[in-house]
Order: sequence, then structure tokens, then C-alpha cells
Amino acid sequence: MSDIDVPHTPDDQGSAEPKRRKPRDKPLLIVVTGHGKGKSTSAFGMLLRAWARDYRCGVFQFVKSGKWKVGEAKAAQALGGIDWEKMGDGWTWISRDLEESADKAREGWAEVKRRIEAELYEFLLLDELTYAIKYGWIEEAEIVDTLKHRPGFQHIVVTGRDASPGLIEAADLVSEVVKIKHPMDQGIRAQQGIEW
Repeated sequence: MSDIDVPHTPDDQGSAEPKRRKPRDKPLLIVVTGHGKGKSTSAFGMLLRAWARDYRCGVFQFVKSGKWKVGEAKAAQALGGIDWEKMGDGWTWISRDLEESADKAREGWAEVKRRIEAELYEFLLLDELTYAIKYGWIEEAEIVDTLKHRPGFQHIVVTGRDASPGLIEAADLVSEVVKIKHPMDQGIRAQQGIEW
């Protein structure tokens, strides 16, 4: 069975190689939601596992600004072989132009749809996509339909607070991160290496 984990070549199609998978493998839609800290962190852990299995990996961050120096993005760059796109403009709740935030989310979603259709990834992380649904920037039905009916073998992980009912219903796995205690409650600001 050593021929199962076939390494990728620069010009292969990733999910078009069924010999890479075991018969039990099934592409999953995973949602990590809730108001506790650790949603993206959990998803980045799955990203590392997928990368270690030579999966073609992609990350789209729907809130993080391209100006942010995100620690995980730096690690992914050092590892190599992980496409990483930041299309947000920072925290939506302090944005000066929510319409610009919405436009960036819609542009990012259009690119995600193209990449899903092209089966570019076996593991795709859509970080904080839930906000695009919550704020009405992208219709829930469009996102759910695209994710449910994706072609080929593509694991997709969606993170963010307040996952919509339709997204939860469509998912194979849903985890909720619950806040018990947080340093911000004590006035401690976000910490480099912990939050980003």
C-alpha cells in the first residue's frame, strides 16, 4: 500500500489522482464556529496535516487584510506549496467602508468558486467566510450550493463566528468553540504569536 501517498508533481491535478486516496476517503465540508478563540487555529492545524500528506492546499482569508503580518501565512510561505490569499480590510466591525469590505468578499468568493471548479486543491481553508453570509455580502444559498456540489476530491474548512443554519446543515463536521475566559476581558490586548 506504499503507492497510496503519491507525491505531487508541479503539473498534476491533485484531486484528479484517485490512486493517492484510500477507499474510505471522502471529501469533507467542515465548519468551525463559535465565539471562543481557536477557530482559525484549529483549521490551520488541519491545514498542516493536509500539507504533510502532500495535498494541494489553499487558504482564503475573508477578513484579514493583506497588510496584516499573519504568523500562519509566514509559516506557510516557509513550508512552501500553500496558496494564501488575504482579501479583507481588517476587522469588519471597525471598518470605515463596509461596502468596500463587501466588494472584497464578493471578489474573493468569485475566485474561490473558480478554484473549486478547477479542482485546484484537495484542502481549502475559507477563513472567516461566515461573516460574508452574516453581513449579507454573499447569499447563503450560493455558498452552500457551491460547497455541497464541489467536484472531485476537495476537503473544505470554513471558519468564523455565527455560522448560518444552512452552512451547518450542509457540513459533515461542525465544531463550536465556546469562550470560557479570554484575556481581553481583563484588558489584555491581542498578543503576537497567540492571536496572529
